[in-house]
Amino acid sequence: MQRQQLHECHGGNGAVSWTDVLNKGDLKGRRVNFIHDDILSPGVSIGLHEHTKEEEYYYIISGKGIMTLDSHDFEVTAGDITVVFPGGRHAIRNIGSDDLRLIVFNVAADV
Repeated sequence: MQRQQLHECHGGNGAVSWTDVLNKGDLKGRRVNFIHDDILSPGVSIGLHEHTKEEEYYYIISGKGIMTLDSHDFEVTAGDITVVFPGGRHAIRNIGSDDLRLIVFNVAADV
């Protein structure tokens, strides 16, 4: 597994540092599309975007952020999990002074 930089993810600010833990090639015949280990440095964000055929789960490992789900913003910290269902829109930004680390699970939905 190699850590990579993704600049302005979905129109967000800064670069998300991510590792592809499992991807579709590893998961043939499964509903899981990928699992990522993402790190957002202070001030970094993933921009507002929509999923149409997937569900996406964010499990917060450490740090503090603001999660937008549809039009609602709320704070997330270590131990929180969020989900966006097909048709939902979401974004996240690091509002803390430490890295915001999360595990992203992207799963094909029954639509």
